[in-house]
Order: sequence, then structure tokens, then C-alpha cells
Amino acid sequence: MKSAGIVRKLDQLGRIVLPKSLRKRYQMNEGVPVEILVQGDHIILERYRPKCVFCSSVEQVTQFKEKYICGMCAHELVGFH
Repeated sequence: MKSAGIVRKLDQLGRIVLPKSLRKRYQMNEGVPVEILVQGDHIILERYRPKCVFCSSVEQVTQFKEKYICGMCAHELVGFH
């Protein structure tokens, strides 16, 4: 993990502001969903990408009845009896 060399303080509600340069670089505009991940002692922010409910793939994912499913799993379900 590479440091961006930027330090921010939390406000009273526990919020931080991502610098404009990072928001622009990673195309994180207002309203973009962000996922919060924890890895050991690290908190990781990344753009939210829906994952398949069956295999956790993020490739070719579509929403079906409030769940996400990838093309491969959808194809397997069609053949499932």
C-alpha cells in the first residue's frame, strides 16, 4: 500500500474530506458510492463495485430482484433444474 503523503483530521462526526486531487484522479464525484474495507489495522476506501451474490465476481454483474449476479452464474442457473 502506497502512502499519498496527505494527512487529514477527523471532524466531530468522524468524517474526513478527500482532497480534490484524489477525487479527480479516482473519479470519485459527489454521490459515488464508496466501500469501506478493513484489512488488519488498515481502513481502505474504494469505489463500490457490486459483486455477484454467488461467486463474488465483479465482472459482468447485473441486478436481479435487489441482488447482483454475474453472467457466468446466471448462465449456470439457467441450466439448473
